[in-house]
Amino acid sequence: MKIAKDTVVSLRYVLTDADGALLEKIEEPVSYLHGGYDGIFPVVEEALHDKEEGAQCDIVMKPEDAFGEYEHELVRVEPRGMFPAEVAVGMQFEGGAEGDDDEDYMLYTVVEVTDSEVTVDGNHPLAGKTLNFSCTVTGVRPATAEELEHGHVHGEGGHHH
Repeated sequence: MKIAKDTVVSLRYVLTDADGALLEKIEEPVSYLHGGYDGIFPVVEEALHDKEEGAQCDIVMKPEDAFGEYEHELVRVEPRGMFPAEVAVGMQFEGGAEGDDDEDYMLYTVVEVTDSEVTVDGNHPLAGKTLNFSCTVTGVRPATAEELEHGHVHGEGGHHH
């Protein structure tokens, strides 16, 4: 069966940075609903379209194809007192963007802690990076009516309610 809109695609993948450093390696297949359901990067979905089980793909993803460009304005320095006593580099907090009064919260990662300030970064850790996505298709099947209705895969390798 070929990968087409409304099929469930299962794959194993390796994600490396532009220098070849390993970022993630998935041994157990993961599954996504193919056809614009936002289950995988669009550039990967495009490369996999019309492929079959066993197909291999190597895709170079520029920042705009993956996690976006790095936005310096998403780095904020806040007073130390706004954070719990045990705040440490790597912790994550939800917060609104600078001057944003609505409910659009984003995830900020603590990147530096001093006695008086905490620096947080709202960028994804891989923002601004070119990535290499290498995958092997391990399965292709028609999506169920329920999966299509919900817009994601259910069961093995997918979402469970």
